[in-house]
Amino acid sequence: METIGLLGGSFNPVHIGHMMLASYLVQWSYVDKVWLLLSPRNPLKDPGELLPDMKRLSMLSIAAKGADDIDICDIELSMPRPSYTINTLDLLADRYPDNRFKLIIGSDNWRIFDQWKEAQRILDDYGVLVYPRPGYPVMRDDTAGMELVDAPMVHISSTFIRNAIAKGKNMSYFLPNGVYKYISENHLYSSVLKK
Repeated sequence: METIGLLGGSFNPVHIGHMMLASYLVQWSYVDKVWLLLSPRNPLKDPGELLPDMKRLSMLSIAAKGADDIDICDIELSMPRPSYTINTLDLLADRYPDNRFKLIIGSDNWRIFDQWKEAQRILDDYGVLVYPRPGYPVMRDDTAGMELVDAPMVHISSTFIRNAIAKGKNMSYFLPNGVYKYISENHLYSSVLKK
């Protein structure tokens, strides 16, 4: 039975920090594979600045192309919205009974994890891998079902990327191969700050 780590997010856009984390989790044997789980809308976030689902999915496809043990998962795009992680985990567990699923979240989300729908059942039935995020130290790591991951901390965010592109900065070294080209050719994020 393979353990699949689910790294969910809006990936608006996917950046090298996401890919580095996914690669680290596989290579350091926390999981066998990582699926980048595209979220159509996070119930705790404002959906206003999200690119359309298909554009974000295209960028994920470009990023994951040729990546060892990193795949994309778009199951939430066909689920009722807003989508809740517990529903996604249950559906994936039903659809892929030969796999074991673990949720991957940052320490920023771990701080508010008790606000997630059926948070305790996520811990009990699936387990949560928590990776460090700048400015969000984990105070307690003895929660049953939670494992703290000693991954390198990356000070890059999708917000930083979007704002830099809007200011005309070249973000090619901050994004997986081909993603910056896709963003440039499709004139994405150029109006983020020009509202």
